[in-house]
Parts: sequence; C-alpha cells; structure tokens
Amino acid sequence: MKNKSNKTALIYILTSLFLAIVFHKLIPKYISISDYSFYSFTTNILFILLSGILLKYILYKNNIKNSIVFKKLKNNNEEIKESNERYDIVTKATSDTIWDWKIQEDSISWNKGIENIFGYKKNQVGTSSEWWFGNIHPEDSIKMSIKLYSFIEQKTENWQDQYRFKCADGTYKYVLDRGFLLKDENGVAVRMIGAIQDITKQKEEEQRLKLLETVITQTKDSIIITEADLNDNKTPKIVYVNPAFSIMSGYQSDEIIGKSPDILIGPNSNNEEYKKLINAIINKEECQVETISYKKNNDEYWVSFSMLPVYNSERELSHWVSIQRDISEEKKQEVEKEQLIRELTQNNKDLKQFSYITSHNLRAPLSNLTGLLSLLDHIPIENQELKEILDGFNKSTHLLNETINDLVKVIIIKDNPSIQKEDVQLKDIFENVFSQLDFLIGLHKPIIKINFEEVAFLNINKAYLESILLNLLTNSIKYKSETQKLKINISARNVDGTTILIFKDNGIGIDLERNRDKIFGLYQRFHDHPDSKGLGLYLVKSQVETMGGIITIESEVNIGTIFTLTFNNK
Repeated sequence: MKNKSNKTALIYILTSLFLAIVFHKLIPKYISISDYSFYSFTTNILFILLSGILLKYILYKNNIKNSIVFKKLKNNNEEIKESNERYDIVTKATSDTIWDWKIQEDSISWNKGIENIFGYKKNQVGTSSEWWFGNIHPEDSIKMSIKLYSFIEQKTENWQDQYRFKCADGTYKYVLDRGFLLKDENGVAVRMIGAIQDITKQKEEEQRLKLLETVITQTKDSIIITEADLNDNKTPKIVYVNPAFSIMSGYQSDEIIGKSPDILIGPNSNNEEYKKLINAIINKEECQVETISYKKNNDEYWVSFSMLPVYNSERELSHWVSIQRDISEEKKQEVEKEQLIRELTQNNKDLKQFSYITSHNLRAPLSNLTGLLSLLDHIPIENQELKEILDGFNKSTHLLNETINDLVKVIIIKDNPSIQKEDVQLKDIFENVFSQLDFLIGLHKPIIKINFEEVAFLNINKAYLESILLNLLTNSIKYKSETQKLKINISARNVDGTTILIFKDNGIGIDLERNRDKIFGLYQRFHDHPDSKGLGLYLVKSQVETMGGIITIESEVNIGTIFTLTFNNK
C-alpha cells in the first residue's frame, strides 16, 4: 500500500508540474502584461481546478484498483479460511495421523492422531524427522527412509509405504503412510504432507488368512467349499477344492468346480446319509456324514465329512464348507476288529465250557482218590518205600484238588462280574480266617498284629475277603524267612472316602525289578517252593477288582512285602 501511495503522489506532482509549465508558456501569448494580475489569478484557479480534477481521476482509478485487489484478498482469505476449516474438520473426523513436514527446515508437526492412536503426550512428540524415523521399527527404518528420500529426489507428487511405528508403551503398530509433495517455483521439494493410517488389525487379519490358506492347502483332509443354496435339489455347486481333494478323489479343480458334489455318489453310497445331508442344508444346520464315495476312476472309498454353514457379516448364509477324511482303512480295521471280537467271544465261551467240563470231570475221580487215600490212613503199612510213595501220592492229590478249587473260583469270578456286597465286621472275618489256618499258625507261631480301630465295618463280599486274606496269610507263612521270626502286621484306615487295608510281612520278598509286570499273572511263580501253584495272587487280584477295589504291592528281597488294598466306601 505504501508503494502505491508514493506512486500516486509522484504521478500527481509530475502532472501538476507539466500543467504549470504549459500554462506558463501558452497563456502569456493570449493575455497582455497589463492583465497580469488577472492572468496570475486565473492561472492559479485553472491550475487548482485541473489539478483537483486530475487528482480525483487518479484517486478514482486507484480506488477501483484497490477495490479489485481488496476483493481478491477477501476471496483469498475466505478460501484460506474455508480450507483451514476443512483441514480442521478432516483432521477431527479422520482416525489417521496427519503430519506436515517442512523439508528445508526439517520441521514436522503432527495432529491429535499421534496422541489418540499411538498414545504419545504432546511433550513427547518430536518436531523433526529424526524423531519420526527413530520410532520406525529397526527392520523397516532403512527400507522406508531409502524409499522416502528416493521419492523426494525423483520429485514425484504421491508416495506411500507400509512399516511398523512404535507406540508410547513400546509396542509397534502396522501403519500405511501416504504423502503428498509440494515444490516451489523452481521445482525444489519444500514441503510434504501425509497421513498415517493404523492397519494393525488388517495386517493381523491378513496374516490369519494366510495361515488359514496354508492350513487349507497343506492339510491332508479334503476341503470343499460350495455355494449356499441347493442346485435343483442337489447339493450346492462347488466353488473351491483344496489339493488334498484332488489326491483323494482323482478330480482336478477345473474338472469339479461348478459341479455338484453329487458326482461322487455311486451305487453303494448310503441314501439315508445323503437325505440327512440334504435336510441339513435345507435347515442350514451343521451335519456329520459317513458314506461310500467314488473316485474319478470309479474306485470306492469310505469318507467321513462334516458340512459347516458359513455366514457373512449380515448373518446371511454365503457358503458351505465340507471337511472330508478318507476312512477306508479305519473301516477295514473296524470290520476286522468286529470279526476278531466275535472269534474271541466264541473262544471265551468255549474255554469256559471246557473249564466247567474239566473241573466237573476231574472232581469226581479226585473225590474218589481222596476218599481212598483217607482209608489208607487207617491201614498199617510195613513197607517204608510203599509208605513214602503213598504219602507223595496223597500230597499230590491234595495239591491237585486245591488247584482245581482255585480254578473254579477264578471261573466263578470271571463269569459273575457283579457280586453282592454287605456290611461285614472285619474282626469276624479275621477270626474265621485264623480258625481255618489254626494248624499253620500253631506250627510256625508268627507274630501277628492287627489294628482295626479306625475301621470296624466294611461294605464288601464276605466270601471274597476271606479268600483274599487266606491267600495272603498262607503266602506269608509259606514264604517266611528262615533267619528271623515271622512278623505280620494287618491294619485298616479311612482316607478320602476309601478304606485301605494294609497287609505287611517280613518274609523273603519278591524281586520287583524282574517280576513287577508278572506279580498278579496266572501261573506265575517267584520262588522254588514245592506247594507253589502260581494261582494265589492272580485269584486275589481278580477278587479285589471284582469288588471294585485296587491292589498294589511293595516288596524287597529278604526285607518283606506290603500289599495295599483300596476299596471305595460307597
């Protein structure tokens, strides 16, 4: 404005001087000297009038120009104001982080997004590009800065890149950064404005989809994706199959896409399973199907597959996913297993029948032999050799009779898995057992300690418990140590709803490192005792388990043995 005022004043002065000179030169030619005073007055009046007119004209033109300039300035100011308002609205409305980088000054400013998205407080945000680059992930920083400066040198306008930017808490977010380059009249890059968008969720979803794609393409299970709706009452058309499907069925993807999975159905396919599948599709329900399918070369194979509905964001059914597995080998093994079970069941029946027949047929002659041998007890025999033979025969007959009795017990247990239980008094059980072993106990005189203070009654089968204790006591006496007095401790206690019976002796023990897996086996012997049949512990374990209990053993050679019997109180 000052320059324009000076210009206007200069024009006015020069114009006035020009008019003064013109009047001074021309008017004297037409006016006499005698009229000089009038001439001077007239000249001044004319000069003032003309000067005023000229000045008004100049000011008028200048006002017009000023009005135009002012209007332009006003329009520019309004445009700038509107632009600033739009910028403020955009920065408030967008979730992006807006940055403005003055390249020559290396000065950068950020909008509120740097606080809202990345958690930085105002005093934590740097004002130079060094702070910006310093918060880019080390693995991305060099690549990103090279691309950015290369872009600035090339002087293209638009730039974008993806990298990881550090948050205030030290974690990183994936971002998409877009920038626009501003240049001066000489084409030099002077300013760059950009927007950083948080794409962490998109990246995570992208990685998840890549993982799912890898699973689908690499899995050995066949995967089929179909359309949502039935196709002329047939299963929906196929839109995708994975490589495993081609291996399983023989159909390549281009041969099967656009067709119905019904192409896999053949004469031996299960119609009921197919109807179940169609009903599930109609009702938009998940279903599981097993049927025979047919390969491209018409070979049969058993397949188990599920049909799963897939819904879009509007909860509308968009596709079906079928996961199929070839179970031909499992079906083959299942048939073989059923055949084996039938054979084993029949063999078991035959063995039981054989056992009953054998035990029954042997009992009669054994009873006769026992009776005859008992008669010999009253006949004096002079021949010592004959007497030894008869004693051995008598002993072997009694041993055989005991063995057959034990076998009959085992058969009864195995044939009757459910037994009657009753509340029995432990004291009475042990009195019955001791009375049956009165002769052995009197002969060997073991030290027996019993502690039933915690448990007086036990809900159990009386006959089985007597048999168990008879076997354990007999074994303790039979396998006692020859170097020390036999001691037997029997106790009972309640623990967490169970009753535990502990039977402990200091006999010759068993080598568990060698025999642990055979302890309760049938016909297993661990000592060279003449009366050992290998049935006692097998019978004990069978009786304990039939009553729903558990038996365990701890034993050391020449130290002794501990049997622990655990029964539920219910």
